[in-house]
Amino acid sequence: MHFVYPQFLFALFAVTIPVIIHLFNFRRYKKIYFTNVKYIKDLQQESKKKSNLKHIILLIIRILIISCIVIAFAQPYFLNKNNKINHAKKKYVSIFIDNSFSMQAHDNNFNMLETAKKKAKEIASAYNSNDLFQLLTNDFEGKHQRFYSKTEFIDMIDDIKISISSKKISEIIKRQKDILTPIKSPNKELFLISDFQKNMCDFKSIVPDTNISSYLIPLYAENSNNLYIDSCWVNIPFYKSNQNVILNVRIKNSSSETYDKKTLKLFINNIQKAIANFDIKPNAETVVKLNYVINNPGINQGKLKIIDYPVTFDDEFFFSYFVHPKIPILVINNQNENKYLNSLLGNDSLFFYKNVNINNLDYSIFSNYNLIIINELKTITSGLAFKLNNFIKNGGSLMVVPADNINFENYNTFLNSVKADIFSSVDTNNTKISSIDLNSELFNNVFEKIPKNIKLPDIYTHYVINTLSKSNQITLLRLRNNDSFLNEYKYKKGKVYLFAAPFNKAAGNFQNYAIFVPTIYKIAFLSNTLSKLFYTLGKDEYTEINASNINDNLFKIKGINNNIEIIPEQKKILSKTYLFLHNQIKKAGNYFVVNNENKNIKGLSYNYDRKESDLKYYSKDLDSILDDANISNFYIIKSKDKNLTKVLTEINKGVNLWKLFLIFALILLLSEVIILRVWE
Repeated sequence: MHFVYPQFLFALFAVTIPVIIHLFNFRRYKKIYFTNVKYIKDLQQESKKKSNLKHIILLIIRILIISCIVIAFAQPYFLNKNNKINHAKKKYVSIFIDNSFSMQAHDNNFNMLETAKKKAKEIASAYNSNDLFQLLTNDFEGKHQRFYSKTEFIDMIDDIKISISSKKISEIIKRQKDILTPIKSPNKELFLISDFQKNMCDFKSIVPDTNISSYLIPLYAENSNNLYIDSCWVNIPFYKSNQNVILNVRIKNSSSETYDKKTLKLFINNIQKAIANFDIKPNAETVVKLNYVINNPGINQGKLKIIDYPVTFDDEFFFSYFVHPKIPILVINNQNENKYLNSLLGNDSLFFYKNVNINNLDYSIFSNYNLIIINELKTITSGLAFKLNNFIKNGGSLMVVPADNINFENYNTFLNSVKADIFSSVDTNNTKISSIDLNSELFNNVFEKIPKNIKLPDIYTHYVINTLSKSNQITLLRLRNNDSFLNEYKYKKGKVYLFAAPFNKAAGNFQNYAIFVPTIYKIAFLSNTLSKLFYTLGKDEYTEINASNINDNLFKIKGINNNIEIIPEQKKILSKTYLFLHNQIKKAGNYFVVNNENKNIKGLSYNYDRKESDLKYYSKDLDSILDDANISNFYIIKSKDKNLTKVLTEINKGVNLWKLFLIFALILLLSEVIILRVWE
């Protein structure tokens, strides 16, 4: 048994007071003489014995009363076997409150975050007013990197809200240890109040500290079912007005419950465009297809929505895309324009088509185009090669149609720089295109069926493309002699399409066959690269803007209702401007990028990370998890229906006995009163 205030035990000397009183206050007996004293003497002896016994019992009771009162003031307790606290010194306590999205689930009809905040207050109430506290959440805010008084700590708890952030257990404990370890005190404790969702529990990565007492306080969700939208995508190479689009939506069921006839809604620019019903089995996923027509050019912003309760952060999914009114194409000619390209692309309203002579070329306009066509240039200068290289790096597509008599050295130097194959020689033997790669992106879904005896173009002369081991070429059209006629190469963010012959009658009749049309069309369409449909909050991703001069534009990001305005970090790299948000956006939704003229130039969509959507917990298995991780100095407090103040008081101060001694004192006092009244 231990005492909180052992100095009070000196008051036990007060027991001498009743002893002294009883020694000097025994009743003195007087002798009375009678003629016959036989029976009187017996009565006298019997009364004297009873009186002495009564006084001895009262003396013992009074000694015990004083002893019990003194011991009660000394506050005795039995020390818990895990207790290492020195009660005479100040205590330092770090408390983590899990405020991730999974804490939206309910515990006894209450939001689990509210339960966690209540538990944190109960923990603080178990300590003295001079003890210091650190509050920690998933946000790892700067203000939470210091200690506060008990009153300040309790006030800060009320300000905690659900956060988009989610940290691993090892990260949380490391942050707590970073502030506790430098303190030269034996009284250091840390607490983790959480649902211990499986995706956050990496106990094997924890480095235990035996100088810090660590406690885990698991919370238990009543219902761990959750239905959520995981992602979405389209299977088209570009967007255009009046185009039919199939949007694929992946929905996941993280529960043991089957959902039937659930509804998924699609909104484009706040107008409902499609609706679909779906069924999904337990712990499964399904892809729902939504069919709609693009009506508006420019920025389009979408929202997908289901209804699921109580975890709702993942019931909506946002995305954005841009519909170009025309695909911009630039053709660089040596002398004459190509009449076949002019006829096919120049007269089509889908394209903004421009011819320019090599002698009048302005390199600064490259960033305004999706596709650049090198049309029968005899040489590619170093300056042009450098600009084309940058154009491809930034996501542009280049189509190379060689001239009859090219400068092999210039061409091959450029082709090498973009990791493409080189021209090795000229082959003047007549041959044919013999095969088409129907599985490639270029020719996929172009032909419903190809006849066995299909007539393909004749090639009279062509350049032999020497395949290099370092290239990542895809042969789209192959000649009968096994040479390549059209190869595709991916370089950085862009593509290079390399033809083996020019489009003229002397080289062959490829331009006169039907296959010429889908080949050139698909190259043009695929140049209109799709931007990212959405971004994920919490991941420091960047977005890119086609802007030739960052000094002319100060880009901002605004909410649809102008409820938020952010000036992101901006960097110009080559011909593009990159915006870095550094986690400044905290709420999922659709946003606009605006220039210094307050004009919307791009749509951005941000969604919450779905790693919190899988509501599987370790709350009930923490004992075995800690054993597997060989962690021995962590203690689990399972206090679902208990008050933590009482539990921690027993842990820190042991089992308090002062109330018991006070009750004993009252019982003894009552016994004394009864003896005095009844025993005559």
